[in-house]
Amino acid sequence: MKTVNFKKTISFVAVITIICAAFTGFVMRINGSSLNVTADGGDKIITLTIGNPMMTVDGTATEIDPGNGTVPIIIDERTLLPVRAIVETAGGTVDWNGETRDVTLSYKTDVIRLTINSTTAYLNGAAQTLDVTPVIINERTMLPIRFIAESFGFDVQWDGAEQKVTITIHQDATTDPSKPETTAPQTSETSNGLPVLQGLEYNKEGSDAPTVYFTSDISSDALMKIYDQLEFNAEGNVAVKLSTGEAGNTHYLDPNLIKNLVQSVDGTIVECNTAYGGSRSNTAMHRQVAEDHGFTAIADVDIMDADGTMDLAVSDKAENITRDIVGKNYANYDSMLVLSHFKGHAMGGFGGAIKNISIGIGSSSGKMNIHSGGHSTTSWSGGTQDQFLEAMAEAAQAVHNDKQNDGGIVYISVMNHLSVDCDCDGNPAKPEMNDVGILASYDPVALDQACVDIVYNTPESESGALQRRIERQNGIHTLEHAAKIGLGSREYNLVSID
Repeated sequence: MKTVNFKKTISFVAVITIICAAFTGFVMRINGSSLNVTADGGDKIITLTIGNPMMTVDGTATEIDPGNGTVPIIIDERTLLPVRAIVETAGGTVDWNGETRDVTLSYKTDVIRLTINSTTAYLNGAAQTLDVTPVIINERTMLPIRFIAESFGFDVQWDGAEQKVTITIHQDATTDPSKPETTAPQTSETSNGLPVLQGLEYNKEGSDAPTVYFTSDISSDALMKIYDQLEFNAEGNVAVKLSTGEAGNTHYLDPNLIKNLVQSVDGTIVECNTAYGGSRSNTAMHRQVAEDHGFTAIADVDIMDADGTMDLAVSDKAENITRDIVGKNYANYDSMLVLSHFKGHAMGGFGGAIKNISIGIGSSSGKMNIHSGGHSTTSWSGGTQDQFLEAMAEAAQAVHNDKQNDGGIVYISVMNHLSVDCDCDGNPAKPEMNDVGILASYDPVALDQACVDIVYNTPESESGALQRRIERQNGIHTLEHAAKIGLGSREYNLVSID
């Protein structure tokens, strides 16, 4: 493991908001020589000054943290700088995962991942040891700017006399914002805002591949209709697994949409507590969020790990985890209806059925077991990105196999509010892709693959951000591994019920 020493004249630490708001801010020009810095030789130059809420980009002043007045400050001989504005000005992205307390920074082909209170950072998957631990202070996450800037090929200079930081992004390292990022080629056009379903990559029409039903109608009646197509007999005590959503999030499944279906199966909505310091990290707070979001008004809500945990056996094909740790009350249910909101995810690339029954059913320690790729039940760290994705598929298989051997399990996913961010994010990015419809299947892999195929079958003007999120996190690997270990099939037979 490489050790990076940042103890020079002064250590640079950057600030981003914990909620990772999309700082799209406005730009304003300010007269004055102190702000009139001009890029030399085509380089992009960013300057920030202690106590000043504005930064300059090639001489133009821009608010660092629009509407919040965040300023660079010095605490204990350390300069604290906002990094989101810097990375996004360079053409990169910043993603916050409240569930894992990870920050992921992406610029061109480089990806940096840092975790709160951990001295281990990952640059393109390779572990690096920091001497500055990312911490949360005053609702801001402090990150080491020198490591970030130099990893991305930027130059950083500190002017103690003027209390100013200058970051230079060289021309050959700057993304041209006039050129869109390239992604997988599109195979269809849209009609009335809906994707044409012809040409989906893994759709084997008329084959004996698992059936995935589809309707473009997102309504309570359509949800009942697509459930009826499955001819599923929900036996015994029925668990309805969904995400109640983090406080502040509004993209979770609408209780009014799912009410009739949940009540028709006499289902209990089930969840497990999160393993991060959000609004659902303990049972009392989680119940309050469920009530605030309207779920307790339509059904009983069971936080399954309120009274402890239990282990599920994993397949002998699992390569990362040796057990799946779930909420103790999981054992109280015979069959399961999995209602997923398909969307992006900061760590997994996308979140659908597989994520819902793996991380979603894992207890706090179970979530850490998955995120660490089986290396720890008390820490998020220890595993690689691919190990995390594989562990997610393995945990999902444990739940799927267990319920198949009991009262059965079936999956329905709603493709609406298609943000790049998960429902676990209290301030998710605004969706750029139009709502699509509802899909259902007995096979969670086929269902997730169909949703991903629809994303890639939608013009990049709508789906580009979500495609890039999936690709940056290597999200497809979850499906690859899930198919490899026998959780399900990536190939499917899409049947429209419209």
